[in-house]
Amino acid sequence: MAQLIIDVDKCNHDGLCVEECPARVIEKPGKDVLPFQSDDFDGICLECGHCVAVCPTGALSLDWLTPDDCPEAAPMLDADTAEAFLRARRSIRRFKNKPVEKEKIERLLHVACHAPSAKNFQPWEWIVINDKAQTEVFDALILDWMKAIAEKQPQVAEVLKIPRTIDLAAAGKYKTLRNAPCLIVCHADKDWGWATEDCTLALSYLELMAPTLGLGATWSGYFTSAYKNYPPLVEALPLPEGRKIAGAMMLGYGSFKYHRLPNRKPAVVEWK
Repeated sequence: MAQLIIDVDKCNHDGLCVEECPARVIEKPGKDVLPFQSDDFDGICLECGHCVAVCPTGALSLDWLTPDDCPEAAPMLDADTAEAFLRARRSIRRFKNKPVEKEKIERLLHVACHAPSAKNFQPWEWIVINDKAQTEVFDALILDWMKAIAEKQPQVAEVLKIPRTIDLAAAGKYKTLRNAPCLIVCHADKDWGWATEDCTLALSYLELMAPTLGLGATWSGYFTSAYKNYPPLVEALPLPEGRKIAGAMMLGYGSFKYHRLPNRKPAVVEWK
């Protein structure tokens, strides 16, 4: 059973932990009463750590999380710096012939696992293919899937511009995985209702973190679509039983440097 632990000497009775708890499982019925856990704390607590993070005196701990376990929060970026960083995100589609260090991938995954998730369920698990020879195998399988669509569903293939992609690949001008040396696949419990949303957020954290380590990333919609519809690709990279693919990210060192921040369509908003 999870336990709420209060340091009597540090608690200033401000009640912030009670007010901040999203599950409403911390109680403090009086000013001079120490906070305590509700009767249904175990099983209802989201294990989000908000109560530990919000306490200014470090008086509150959980049996699995103490203030000493948590790094101090860094100052927030100012708005202009944050906007410039986010707008500078590029989908990298040309990669150098350079492997990605395992240590950098591990750091990216560490950050990705801090993304928000429904009920703080954190459903994501990862498969890392850090081998260009293996990504080449997947690239060939994705092309086989495309050729099958072009043959069996020509109208769909035309809408998706698949014949053009096949022609470019045949001419040696296109790779569906863009010659990426690394592919990261995110998967989750097939019965978790928010698997796609949660894993999308985690992959987005990974993508945004990548440039800070000198790396570039982009989503592989082709890989994800092929995996969901082409059994030979599943056979080449089977998931654990009961899991489903939620997304895939190509990763590597980008070939180019970008000097400007292109504009996007303005927000379409209906104010009420």
